[in-house]
Amino acid sequence: MVCLRPLQAKDFVPLYRVASDASIWEQHPDKKRHTLSGFVKFFSESIKSNGALWIEDVENGKCIGSSRFKVLNDFPNAVEIGWTFLSRKYWGGTHNFAIKQLMLDHAFQYFKEVVLFVDFENVRSLKAVEKLGRMLSEELRFKKEITKGNDNITYRFQKKHSD
Repeated sequence: MVCLRPLQAKDFVPLYRVASDASIWEQHPDKKRHTLSGFVKFFSESIKSNGALWIEDVENGKCIGSSRFKVLNDFPNAVEIGWTFLSRKYWGGTHNFAIKQLMLDHAFQYFKEVVLFVDFENVRSLKAVEKLGRMLSEELRFKKEITKGNDNITYRFQKKHSD
């Protein structure tokens, strides 16, 4: 279904083709990522992060989006998953679940917890993470936290221990 690999500088043009759709960013805090200047900044930060991923549809070999890992200083033994965007063609189906499943499986090899921060106004992302939490409930503990004075909802995933 999907293949993930580290993002490379050579990926700029095909990834920008996906990101140039303004509707992808309409609920994100930075609504200008669809512009060339906005995407240049986003892509540069992604490459510098050393945690950004290229997402490819294995059936047609085309780029469908990107996501990123980030080690968190405020959350010991945790990694953040974020900055995910997908081509509209892949919204609402099983692709986001497959991507997050691969990322969670990888993250839990090295970290005890995975954290996602979602802006209150990003309804699409909020729904996607809630759906993900329900789908993963058998194998992971899923916790939703709302912090006052913050524009994000924090979602925490931890592996269930078999006792």
